[in-house]
Amino acid sequence: MKKISLIDHIILWAGVLFLLLPVWLLFASSTHTVETIVKDGLQLLPGSQGFGAYKIALTEASGFTDVATGARMLLNSAIMGLGFAIGKIIVSMCAAYALVYFRIPFAQLLFWIIFSTLLLPLEVRIVPSYEVVSQLGMLNSYTGLIVPLIASATATFYFQQFYKTIPDELLEAAQLDNAGPFRFFIDILVPLSRTMMAAMFIIMFVVGWNQYLWPLMMTTEESYYTIVMGIKSILSVMREARIPDYSVAFAMVILSMLPPVAVVVIFQRWFIQGLVDSEK
Repeated sequence: MKKISLIDHIILWAGVLFLLLPVWLLFASSTHTVETIVKDGLQLLPGSQGFGAYKIALTEASGFTDVATGARMLLNSAIMGLGFAIGKIIVSMCAAYALVYFRIPFAQLLFWIIFSTLLLPLEVRIVPSYEVVSQLGMLNSYTGLIVPLIASATATFYFQQFYKTIPDELLEAAQLDNAGPFRFFIDILVPLSRTMMAAMFIIMFVVGWNQYLWPLMMTTEESYYTIVMGIKSILSVMREARIPDYSVAFAMVILSMLPPVAVVVIFQRWFIQGLVDSEK
């Protein structure tokens, strides 16, 4: 058994190192000059530039209006990620609560209509979505970036299936205590849903953070650029020597990875703790 366990750990560590190697190559290369990267390719060992590329990525303004700093783009991505995650969770929980606990005519049909929206990804409905946002005057705003996409059929499905597993005795006990629908939802369903909320928050935050096509269509002002758009613009813009600033781009890639990793680590612990508590 010990031999099998040792082999398992070796395989796991090998997989971890294999996945972390590209990240390390990006980090090590970001500490080298652009000339070194162009001449010798990605570097395995750190260079002499240190964290200079990270300072430039965070503080140096770029673009035509000189307002799109890396720090500003990180803030925009964080607002989009949090807005996506929180908005989708709230809307999905309310929709699932109404479908499960209220006597809505044709509730099952409404659910399947909601679920069928999975067949229409953002790329398919990008033009009519842009038209609606434009007519509502929400272009170049955080509202226009977040609100049109906070409905989630996937999250609604998972919350609905979870609510169906909650015993009817809890609803009956709440009714005996004269708890109305709102109090039952806030005091009972929301605490019981914390594990599902944590899982959905991780997924939706990463989805919102990595958005590229939607903010590209919805924004014309560089002050609303996200970090993904910033990375793309650096790699697309050619310098005087016809060489993109790869070290700064690599630094922005590393910086863009930190918030999603932090969210996954923090909420994964909460998610596991919630599972342990629910089993007691």
